[in-house]
Amino acid sequence: MPGSSEFSDSGSSGASGPAGSPGPSGPTVSPGPTVSPGPSGSAEAPPVLLLHGVLGLRPAVHAAAGRIRAAGHEVHVPDLYAGRTATTAEEGEEIRDAVGRDELLRRAVAAAAPFSDRGLVYAGFSLGASVAQNLALADERARGLLLLHGTSDVAGDATADGLPVQLHVADPDPFEPHDWLNAWYLRMRRAGAEVEVFRHPGAGHLYTDPDLPDHDPVAAEETWRVALAFLAEL
Repeated sequence: MPGSSEFSDSGSSGASGPAGSPGPSGPTVSPGPTVSPGPSGSAEAPPVLLLHGVLGLRPAVHAAAGRIRAAGHEVHVPDLYAGRTATTAEEGEEIRDAVGRDELLRRAVAAAAPFSDRGLVYAGFSLGASVAQNLALADERARGLLLLHGTSDVAGDATADGLPVQLHVADPDPFEPHDWLNAWYLRMRRAGAEVEVFRHPGAGHLYTDPDLPDHDPVAAEETWRVALAFLAEL
């Protein structure tokens, strides 16, 4: 199960892409998610649901939301862990597993529900990217899907007619190996999505997070430049 690819997470690069193909290169009862809506975006821009990674809702996620808001978007940042955070991937995986896949999805769906009729852009980091992909493919009103450091499996009967999708990953990334990305890309295209893949050579898995050893400032800035341009077109 590569990648944060289904609910796991663990960062000078020059991005390569967009690629025509990625190439080688029963839930326990718990509080609902906390949402940080931030200021309203422009009337034309769809709202963005930004989902955190396996470490929880940390400062880097809020900083990313701030970048997107500064570009004129309304951003909602749910806390899928209900206040818990981790300092290592192992701790984060323990929290993730204690919450459970079904409950994580339930919390994410609950966070999206108040805004989905306006056409959401789903976005996320690693584990959050996996969740975001699942939500976007189940929402016929989704306006876009921005995946940072992670993907999820694609069901054979999935449909995403014309859905704009942009993926940013390290190259190589032990959680998103080349064979997995090749298969993921083909399945997403078969589902009808319009997919761009940007690979960042030499970066670590969570390279956009400045508080982690994976951080690569050059790759991070290039990712945000491209990602914000993508969001501006939706």
